Amino acid sequence: MEINYLNKDDSVYAELSGELDEYSAEYVRISLDDLLNKSLKEKTKLILDFSKVSFMDSTGIGVLLGRYNKFSKNDIMIYIKNPTSYVNRIFEMTGIYQIIPKVS
Repeated sequence: MEINYLNKDDSVYAELSGELDEYSAEYVRISLDDLLNKSLKEKTKLILDFSKVSFMDSTGIGVLLGRYNKFSKNDIMIYIKNPTSYVNRIFEMTGIYQIIPKVS
């Protein structure tokens, strides 16, 4: 898993690449928590780009829900962007879009 960040206006875009599973979950969790603690002082949105995520399991859903709780406590909204068809299907089946909205 690799994460690339781009700051733009009031948002941080995080492009995730690879597989979000039990092996990469800790890295993603730590990376996003570090982003929250260090870089998001004046930002109000975190947009997670899933266009390069080839696989995701329930561990990945847990990471997203945990980050949603942390970021929303700091008044930072999280959005999902460009999920692959596989990841989009997982998001739809789990109802994640009712918690973390999808943007285009």
